[in-house]
Amino acid sequence: MGRAFQNRKESMAKTADAKTKVYSKYGREIYVCAKAGGTDPNGNLALRGLMERAKKDQVPSHVIDKALDKASGAGGEDFSAARYEGFGPGNVMVIVDCLTDNPNRTFGDVRGCFTKTKSKIGTPGSVSHMFDHCAIFSFAGSDEDAVLEALMEADVDVTDIEQEGERITVFAPHTDYAKAKQALLDAFGEIDFEVDEIQFLPQTTTPVEGDDVAMFEKFLGMLNELDDVQNVYHSGELPEESDS
Repeated sequence: MGRAFQNRKESMAKTADAKTKVYSKYGREIYVCAKAGGTDPNGNLALRGLMERAKKDQVPSHVIDKALDKASGAGGEDFSAARYEGFGPGNVMVIVDCLTDNPNRTFGDVRGCFTKTKSKIGTPGSVSHMFDHCAIFSFAGSDEDAVLEALMEADVDVTDIEQEGERITVFAPHTDYAKAKQALLDAFGEIDFEVDEIQFLPQTTTPVEGDDVAMFEKFLGMLNELDDVQNVYHSGELPEESDS
């Protein structure tokens, strides 16, 4: 798998305006996750991981609590997942995951990001078959064999496991997310996960060069500015000095 999961473009908070967007995205994602699997993080491991990630990104507890309150009530917004695929600048494969209460608006906004950067939005499935949909867990540890054994005993279909220094990273099919996380917690107790999420990892990467670098960064920036966009996954490999 390599360390491709670290290449994902993140738009983390630097200004008050950016922080508001980050809080909004987390609030929306927590709401949908709690609505689907229940508001108790002990019984909804995906929600638990999401809440832990939100806290690490310094999302205030009132934002998290508000999203959980909405999810436990009858009314509130009705967000649904939407996924768009296509080719960005430099022919980079791109997957854009959204949560939206207005699919027509969201599609128009996302399509605008593609067209304004001379990119091409595709049909569902046009590039996703070139990505692996993975559950990824990364945490401090030095006994790779013990981790693999615990996962195999729990019948987790481990795709890959890597040890780099004092850190272990586990890759499994996204469908095994809850089973893999529970197996790790059962075997090793409370773990402070550095990474605990489901991502799309490209099977191959596409070097981004020359004039395409600035256009590609503009493209990612435009997508991350959209409130409905939750995550952007891509196969682009940026030059070292431009990578972030």
